[in-house]
Amino acid sequence: MSSDFSKTIVLVDDEKSYVDLLAAMLLEHLETPVHTFTRPLAALAELPKLNPGIIVTDYYMPQLNGFEFITQAAPLVPDVPFLLITGHAMTLPPEEIARIRPLKGVIAKPFGWRVLADEILRHWPGADASRHHKVEATMPTAMD
Repeated sequence: MSSDFSKTIVLVDDEKSYVDLLAAMLLEHLETPVHTFTRPLAALAELPKLNPGIIVTDYYMPQLNGFEFITQAAPLVPDVPFLLITGHAMTLPPEEIARIRPLKGVIAKPFGWRVLADEILRHWPGADASRHHKVEATMPTAMD
Protein backbone atom coordinates (compact mmCIF):
# COMPACT_ATOMS: atom_id res chain seq x y z
CA MET A 1 0.00 0.00 0.00
CA SER A 2 2.89 2.32 0.64
CA SER A 3 6.53 1.88 -0.17
CA ASP A 4 6.88 0.38 3.33
CA PHE A 5 5.39 -3.10 2.91
CA SER A 6 6.17 -3.93 6.53
CA LYS A 7 3.06 -2.01 7.62
CA THR A 8 0.00 -4.11 8.36
CA ILE A 9 -3.73 -3.76 8.81
CA VAL A 10 -4.91 -4.90 12.24
CA LEU A 11 -8.54 -6.01 12.64
CA VAL A 12 -10.05 -6.50 16.10
CA ASP A 13 -13.58 -7.92 16.31
CA ASP A 14 -14.93 -10.58 18.66
CA GLU A 15 -16.93 -12.26 15.86
CA LYS A 16 -14.37 -14.66 14.40
CA SER A 17 -16.23 -15.46 11.18
CA TYR A 18 -16.77 -11.76 10.52
CA VAL A 19 -13.14 -10.74 11.13
CA ASP A 20 -11.94 -13.70 9.01
CA LEU A 21 -14.21 -12.64 6.13
CA LEU A 22 -13.05 -9.01 6.33
CA ALA A 23 -9.42 -10.11 6.40
CA ALA A 24 -9.90 -12.37 3.38
CA MET A 25 -11.56 -9.59 1.38
CA LEU A 26 -8.87 -7.05 2.29
CA LEU A 27 -6.05 -9.49 1.55
CA GLU A 28 -7.57 -10.21 -1.84
CA HIS A 29 -7.80 -6.54 -2.80
CA LEU A 30 -5.11 -4.61 -0.94
CA GLU A 31 -1.35 -5.03 -0.99
CA THR A 32 -0.61 -5.44 2.70
CA PRO A 33 -0.72 -8.13 5.39
CA VAL A 34 -3.75 -8.30 7.67
CA HIS A 35 -3.58 -9.46 11.30
CA THR A 36 -6.79 -10.41 13.07
CA PHE A 37 -7.71 -10.63 16.73
CA THR A 38 -10.93 -11.69 18.42
CA ARG A 39 -9.78 -10.56 21.86
CA PRO A 40 -8.83 -6.92 22.46
CA LEU A 41 -6.35 -7.78 25.24
CA ALA A 42 -4.51 -10.20 22.93
CA ALA A 43 -4.35 -7.46 20.29
CA LEU A 44 -2.90 -5.01 22.83
CA ALA A 45 -0.16 -7.50 23.71
CA GLU A 46 0.82 -7.97 20.05
CA LEU A 47 0.44 -4.44 18.63
CA PRO A 48 3.99 -3.24 19.35
CA LYS A 49 5.36 -6.20 17.33
CA LEU A 50 3.15 -5.68 14.25
CA ASN A 51 4.03 -2.22 12.86
CA PRO A 52 0.42 -1.38 11.99
CA GLY A 53 -0.44 1.17 9.33
CA ILE A 54 -4.03 1.29 10.59
CA ILE A 55 -6.12 -0.48 13.23
CA VAL A 56 -9.79 -1.32 12.70
CA THR A 57 -11.74 -2.24 15.82
CA ASP A 58 -15.29 -3.20 16.62
CA TYR A 59 -17.09 -1.21 19.32
CA TYR A 60 -18.99 -3.89 21.30
CA MET A 61 -16.55 -6.60 22.43
CA PRO A 62 -15.88 -8.50 25.64
CA GLN A 63 -12.94 -7.31 27.74
CA LEU A 64 -12.85 -3.77 26.29
CA ASN A 65 -15.17 -1.73 24.12
CA GLY A 66 -13.74 -0.04 21.04
CA PHE A 67 -13.13 3.32 22.75
CA GLU A 68 -11.36 1.64 25.68
CA PHE A 69 -9.29 -0.41 23.24
CA ILE A 70 -8.26 2.68 21.25
CA THR A 71 -7.39 4.56 24.45
CA GLN A 72 -5.11 1.73 25.60
CA ALA A 73 -3.69 0.89 22.17
CA ALA A 74 -2.86 4.41 20.97
CA PRO A 75 0.13 4.93 23.31
CA LEU A 76 1.55 1.57 22.18
CA VAL A 77 1.50 2.61 18.51
CA PRO A 78 1.79 6.41 18.34
CA ASP A 79 0.55 8.11 15.17
CA VAL A 80 -1.37 5.05 13.97
CA PRO A 81 -4.93 5.87 12.85
CA PHE A 82 -7.92 3.88 14.10
CA LEU A 83 -11.28 3.12 12.49
CA LEU A 84 -14.24 2.00 14.58
CA ILE A 85 -16.85 -0.36 13.18
CA THR A 86 -20.16 -0.91 14.91
CA GLY A 87 -23.50 -2.55 14.35
CA HIS A 88 -25.10 -0.29 16.95
CA ALA A 89 -26.12 3.34 16.70
CA MET A 90 -23.44 5.49 18.29
CA THR A 91 -25.00 7.69 20.95
CA LEU A 92 -21.93 9.81 21.62
CA PRO A 93 -21.97 13.27 20.08
CA PRO A 94 -19.41 13.90 17.31
CA GLU A 95 -17.40 16.27 19.51
CA GLU A 96 -16.96 13.50 22.09
CA ILE A 97 -15.82 11.06 19.42
CA ALA A 98 -13.43 13.77 18.14
CA ARG A 99 -11.73 13.84 21.56
CA ILE A 100 -10.28 10.42 20.78
CA ARG A 101 -7.63 11.85 18.47
CA PRO A 102 -6.41 8.61 16.85
CA LEU A 103 -9.99 7.74 15.82
CA LYS A 104 -10.34 8.79 12.19
CA GLY A 105 -13.73 7.34 11.32
CA VAL A 106 -16.76 5.32 12.38
CA ILE A 107 -18.25 2.81 9.95
CA ALA A 108 -21.73 1.41 10.59
CA LYS A 109 -22.37 -2.30 9.97
CA PRO A 110 -23.35 -3.68 7.58
CA PHE A 111 -20.93 -2.33 5.03
CA GLY A 112 -19.19 -3.67 1.96
CA TRP A 113 -15.50 -4.46 1.91
CA ARG A 114 -14.94 -1.54 -0.48
CA VAL A 115 -16.23 0.93 2.10
CA LEU A 116 -13.71 -0.39 4.60
CA ALA A 117 -10.91 -0.59 2.03
CA ASP A 118 -11.53 3.00 0.94
CA GLU A 119 -11.45 4.24 4.54
CA ILE A 120 -8.25 2.28 5.18
CA LEU A 121 -6.63 3.77 2.09
CA ARG A 122 -7.81 7.26 3.01
CA HIS A 123 -6.00 7.08 6.35
CA TRP A 124 -3.03 4.86 5.41
CA PRO A 125 0.27 6.62 6.19
CA GLY A 126 1.54 8.37 3.07
CA ALA A 127 -1.00 6.63 0.84
CA ASP A 128 -2.28 7.66 -2.54
CA ALA A 129 -5.64 5.91 -2.34
CA SER A 130 -6.02 5.66 -6.11
CA ARG A 131 -3.00 3.37 -6.51
CA HIS A 132 -3.40 0.61 -3.98
CA HIS A 133 -6.20 -1.73 -4.97
CA LYS A 134 -4.69 -4.96 -6.33
CA VAL A 135 -7.44 -5.35 -8.91
CA GLU A 136 -10.49 -3.41 -9.79
CA ALA A 137 -13.22 -5.83 -8.79
CA THR A 138 -16.09 -5.96 -11.21
CA MET A 139 -17.99 -8.87 -9.73
CA PRO A 140 -20.00 -8.36 -6.55
CA THR A 141 -18.92 -10.33 -3.51
CA ALA A 142 -20.68 -11.39 -0.36
CA MET A 143 -19.55 -8.17 1.30
CA ASP A 144 -20.33 -5.75 -1.56
